[in-house]
Amino acid sequence: MSDDNLVEIKDLDFAYDDRPILKGISMEIPRGKVVAIMGGSGCGKTTLLRLIGGQLKPSRGDVLVDGLSVPRLRDDELYALRRRMGMLFQFGALFTDISVFDNVAYQMREHTNLPEDLIRDMVLLKLNAVGLRGAHQLMPAELSGGMARRVALARAISLDPMLIMYDEPFAGLDPISLGVIGQLIRKLNDALGATSIMVTHDIQESLQIVDYIYFMSDGKVVAMGTPDEIRASQHPFVHQFVFAQADGPVPFHYPAKPLAAELLGNGVHERS
Repeated sequence: MSDDNLVEIKDLDFAYDDRPILKGISMEIPRGKVVAIMGGSGCGKTTLLRLIGGQLKPSRGDVLVDGLSVPRLRDDELYALRRRMGMLFQFGALFTDISVFDNVAYQMREHTNLPEDLIRDMVLLKLNAVGLRGAHQLMPAELSGGMARRVALARAISLDPMLIMYDEPFAGLDPISLGVIGQLIRKLNDALGATSIMVTHDIQESLQIVDYIYFMSDGKVVAMGTPDEIRASQHPFVHQFVFAQADGPVPFHYPAKPLAAELLGNGVHERS
């Protein structure tokens, strides 16, 4: 494994029972960079995050994180590695019955023996970084969608992880909140010296903040490149995705008989 890469995925296959999801995937995630994984729904993006985090094991191939083969780790080794990872789940996934403060403090209390006064200071610093120090006493039900996502981001960085993974961080956000979250992802990654992997459908926001992009389709990597290379790509799927075109390799119409034949067929059936 190259020292320049924090994560390497090597010729990886994965299937649920006999249904193949990922087919020969290979990726390199350089240290200190923000990398986006994009593609249509159901192409295997979130499954890839679960494989990196060790929730799933590949059918074939390997996942290396900081030189460690994730599928081959013992449970205690995997647990130790996950302490060095942060995860922002889709829609935040805050614990609804505890306060904003306790949500961010949760990992510190679970994974460290730090005294409560030091945890308090660290929580307030993390919340300050996402602009929500003044909301530390609120409950999740009292937050807007954008605020909840920012609290979840503060929780994800609570232990200063080396790797932060984001599963659809922009889903359901208004344009202002979306822009705020995007800039926080970039700034926090650089401030922490971390590496970030972001699964997202939001092409325009992502092109402004990421260093590199992998495009997936039908369980395979079909294109990769910098934001400028992706904007200029002539690959039909990438072009359709970037410019939000209704028709292309991903068709607007679900496969069906010709409309005229179907309508005439119905008419004949009704008359008979």
